[in-house]
Amino acid sequence: MPALDLTTGPLPTSAPTLDAEEQLLDSAAPEITHALRNMSEIRHFFRTNRRPVFFVGASAFNLLGLDRWVRGFSYIAYYDSWQGTHPRVFSPVDKPYVDFQSGEEINNWLLSNHEVRAHIARLTPYGERPQIAMVFFDEQTEAICEELGFELILPPARLREHLDSKMVTTRIAESVGVASVPNFITTVDTWDEVVAQAEKAGLGTDLVIQTAYGDSGKTTFFVGDAAGFEKIADDVCGVEIKVMKRINNRPIAVEAVLTRHGTIVGPFMTEITGHAALTPYRGGWSGNEMFPDVLDAQARHSATQLVRRLGDRLGEEGYRGFFEVDVLLDTDTGEVYLGELNPRISGASAITNVTAGAYADVPLFVFHLLEFAGVDFTIDVDEVNERWEELAAADVWSHMVIKHTVDSVEHIDIAPPTGRYVYDLQGRLVFSQGDLDWHLLHSESEAFYLRIYGPGDYRWKGADLGVLVTKGRLQTSAGELTIRAKHLIDSVRAMYAATPLPPAAVVEVAELAGSKG
Repeated sequence: MPALDLTTGPLPTSAPTLDAEEQLLDSAAPEITHALRNMSEIRHFFRTNRRPVFFVGASAFNLLGLDRWVRGFSYIAYYDSWQGTHPRVFSPVDKPYVDFQSGEEINNWLLSNHEVRAHIARLTPYGERPQIAMVFFDEQTEAICEELGFELILPPARLREHLDSKMVTTRIAESVGVASVPNFITTVDTWDEVVAQAEKAGLGTDLVIQTAYGDSGKTTFFVGDAAGFEKIADDVCGVEIKVMKRINNRPIAVEAVLTRHGTIVGPFMTEITGHAALTPYRGGWSGNEMFPDVLDAQARHSATQLVRRLGDRLGEEGYRGFFEVDVLLDTDTGEVYLGELNPRISGASAITNVTAGAYADVPLFVFHLLEFAGVDFTIDVDEVNERWEELAAADVWSHMVIKHTVDSVEHIDIAPPTGRYVYDLQGRLVFSQGDLDWHLLHSESEAFYLRIYGPGDYRWKGADLGVLVTKGRLQTSAGELTIRAKHLIDSVRAMYAATPLPPAAVVEVAELAGSKG
């Protein structure tokens, strides 16, 4: 297939002109003709990479900063958090109102947009085929990329949808000895049927019921009696469900990459969920924390082996590349269980890519790029995993997604800019300078805020205002927000000024919310 299909838009008919730095890199970099043999050669390969890689999404958040390692890596975002000042973030100027219903729709609109296609063409050297990565995609995305001559460097959408099922994940995991919380999978119509099967399985009647698909806990139900079951009957009756024993647990998130040589496991982190200061949704995900004693050494090793076995088994299904796993640590017994699989880039990627392991080798997502780079390589997966386990004790990072939690619709008049923030002499959080990402943060005395909604936008209950990234912890050992976290949240909110809309205008903006949710 040609590098670019010239029938689909204003694309170049000759090789683009390289700037002076690119010409110097191209002339100075000797071509590697053998398989990449070690981390040094892998780093060199991506430092001199000519093939453009575009991360496409509503914002650049998930993989922000990866361009520090990968030449040619850049971002195409619907919302430009830097208002045109980030040299590697592109956002189309003409964005008419579209009632988007999903992240997939936003990404498909971006890929089809004439400004985006022209931008990709400008950055694509003659003879190269641009690569596309994203969080959300579907079969329409695949068709768009095929038509335009882009390479979508992700597993097939149909396979990802298949693996998204909690039932499929559970069965695949069981086939390689990866245990879930004691459970059974069934179809029922009444609470009595649930009780009969639960007692037979020795689970008791304090249960957790899940349907096959769901996001951020929206289809996970805690049930202990007939009255509770009745409230969820419409969701769980007549469909396949997973019924689990309810345990005291600590949810742990971890990302990994399945390569042709095995699964590389990233750092483990806790989740920030359900805090009313951050989200209006009970149990809603609002960020992650990474710190040395997320898991003790024994539990970390057990969890790493669990993820590796699951990842290697996914390869038998045809999967390769990046995925995220939720692990459950039973706080009463110390047992580590599989929670669920998310076969995609996740929100945790933001701090996965700034770990000591990332700086010692390469960020975790670079292993994904390596798998799709079209080159032979050799890596000692056991050695990488052992080193990253050891380096896990060196990192303390956190990030919070700050939502509008009030039941109101307001026009944003003033909003804090994206960049670095510090504390002044009175302990107030103040803007220090614009910055491209959070990789240069070095202490708890500073933070990076990535703004999503700015002046001229609207905010409503549940809207993402922005993401704050910082060193240090933001939750206590009991799972409550720390004093520092509350101060950061209050400080960011105080930097916004907004005008409430009259009731007549709220309906119109509520429809608009569908395009930005």
